[in-house]
This record gives sequence, C-alpha cells and structure tokens, in this order.
Amino acid sequence: MTTIHLPQGPYTLRTTPLDLAPGAAAAPTSRTVFSAAHVVADPYADVAPGDPAAVDWESTLAFRRHLWAHGLGVAEAMDTAQRGMGLDWAGAAELIRRSAAEAKAVGGRIACGVGTDQLPDDGTVPTLAEVRSAYEEQLALAEEHGAQPILMASRALARAAQGPEDYLATYAHLLRQASEPVILHWLGPMFDPALEGYWGSADLDEATDTFLKVIAEHPDKVDGIKISLLDAAREIDVRRRLPSGVRCYTGDDFNYPELIAGDERGFSHALLGIFDPLGPLAAHAVRVLDTGDVDGFRALLDPTVELSRHLFQRPTRFYKTGVVFLAWLAGHQDHFTMVGGLQSARSLPHLAKAYELADGLGLFPDPELAEHRMRALLAVHGGTR
Repeated sequence: MTTIHLPQGPYTLRTTPLDLAPGAAAAPTSRTVFSAAHVVADPYADVAPGDPAAVDWESTLAFRRHLWAHGLGVAEAMDTAQRGMGLDWAGAAELIRRSAAEAKAVGGRIACGVGTDQLPDDGTVPTLAEVRSAYEEQLALAEEHGAQPILMASRALARAAQGPEDYLATYAHLLRQASEPVILHWLGPMFDPALEGYWGSADLDEATDTFLKVIAEHPDKVDGIKISLLDAAREIDVRRRLPSGVRCYTGDDFNYPELIAGDERGFSHALLGIFDPLGPLAAHAVRVLDTGDVDGFRALLDPTVELSRHLFQRPTRFYKTGVVFLAWLAGHQDHFTMVGGLQSARSLPHLAKAYELADGLGLFPDPELAEHRMRALLAVHGGTR
C-alpha cells in the first residue's frame, strides 16, 4: 500500500477507483439533475488581477462533454463558473454561446445563468430600468442559443431595490418577457455576501413569502426554483408550498442526499456545484433511485457529504477552488490554475484534506495520476516528505 504524507498526517491511498465509465449512460428519469460546471483557465495567458478571464475553451467544453456523457444536464455560466469572481459578462456570454452549441451537437441538456453582471459592480446604485435591461439582454442571449434560462440573483437588483415590491415588479416583467418557463435562483449570502437581504428582507420568512409570491403569480413561466441557502428545513417548506408542476431544484451542497431522496410529500430535483466533482457517481446514484431503491441511492451519496461540506466550508464562495483542484487531480485538465487567480483562495491543508476525502471515495479515475499531482503540489509548497 502507498502512503503519502499530507499536512494532516500520513494517508494510505485507496487502490482502486469506482468503476463509473459512462458507456451509453442515460439521463436519470425520476429526477432532473444538473451539474453546475466550472471553467478551465488558460494557464499561459498573460493576465493580471482584474483583467478579463482567459479561458481554455477546448478543456472547458471537454469537461461539459464528460458530464453529458454520464447523463447529467449542465447548468452553465453559474456561480460555479466563477460568475462575478473572475468571469465577467463578456466571458460568460461567450461561454453560453459555445456551450449551447456543444450541447446541441451532442444532444446534451443545458440551462444557462441569466443575470445583470454587465452593470458596474463598484457599489453604485443602478436604476430598476437598468437592471431590467441588463437581465433582458442576457435572457435574449440564452434563448437565442436554445438554452433554458436560469434567472440568477442579481447584486445590482439587491442594491437598487427599495423593498419587496421592486423584486415583484422586476421578476414579473422578466417572466412576461421569457418565451419558455425559466428556473428562478435564490443564492444565499453565504455564497455571495452582496446578496444579503435579497427579495427585500433580511428576515428569511418574509423573503420566502415574496419569493413564493413571484412564483404563484406566474406559475406557467416558472419551470422550477433553485434554492441555495444550505437550510434543508427551509427548502422542504418552500418545496411543499410550490404550485403544482413547479419543480424544486436543490442547491443545498450540505444536505442533497436527503433532499433528492425526498419524503412522502415530495422530493427535490438537483442543480448542484458539488455534482461537478461528483458527476459520474451522482448520475449513477440517481439512476439507482430511478429503480425505487432509496437505500441504495443513499448508500452511494451519503458518504460524499463529508467531502462536500469540506469544499463548501466558510468562506463558502471559495468552494470553486476545491472543485477545480479535484478536476485537475482527476485528469480533466492539465493544470491547477483558475481565472482570477482563485487557486490561491484555499490553503494547502484544505486542499490536502479534499484530496484525501475524494481518494477515499474512489473519485479519481487514475489514482496514480492524482497521487503524482498531489505530491507535486506538496513539493511546490515545500512539503517533500
């Protein structure tokens, strides 16, 4: 057995990975499952902090093909793709265009984030008309390229809105504009502190009521909602209050197995950042759930929660660093470089623990490659044992 010395102590590597080759993997049938996907940076680009992102497009699209091959949908240009944390609107727009074309070519399902990040993010307060116009531009792009829109929470709207009525009016306007049903996204402040008080109140009960009112007034234009509050009880409460036919997509990277499994009164579908590194295993688990085997589903996904909670520990918004790190170790890209330099956002001990947990789950298709890369990272940081 091989032992590697990590900052937390010696670790004996798992010898065999999970056998999760995609083959002709079909999409799950009992749940709609999206993986929010990361972008791959161009490691040789001469960029400085604050410069537009330099993206390795071929590697970025190859990772999406990997997810589609396992039967997952791709949630594109979302928080996991570093929207507002290295990827600006120009880069996100190009990502949407390229990924939507790739989805069409391979028959993959895609939904794309629609927001307002072409507006200045310098603390100035836009008008509500400017917020609506920015949303409309992005909505038109997603629809033009055949992607299902996800109306993302907007930092600009959080600054511009004076209360719940401004959220109700803005979302009503956008839903009237949408050609097809959209997914609404409530991203909590643990993912983006600028979204504190979204829906017009810091009181989550009041905010929930406003959120549900938007849906109740336009149920024909809402395919579903994605809730990213890391609060299972609140998600279940919202799920049970949705109009018939409106899906709940869990964005809870702490409690996803129980929320997807559901109870006698319903279940959540999934739109999760953790399904980026867990893609093959997650898709397999949900196909087990398709057969009615809830215990088998939980047996596969419950052990992954420790890794997910580790990656999403506070500051939660830096979970993308762990996601890209695991993609590098798994061989999906040749380097551990991120747009905006975000590879520096987590410590070596944090990354080493992520490696240990992922290896223990059998997530690395080539454990020897992952070990080699982990040792190289340790060496760069001076850990030569």
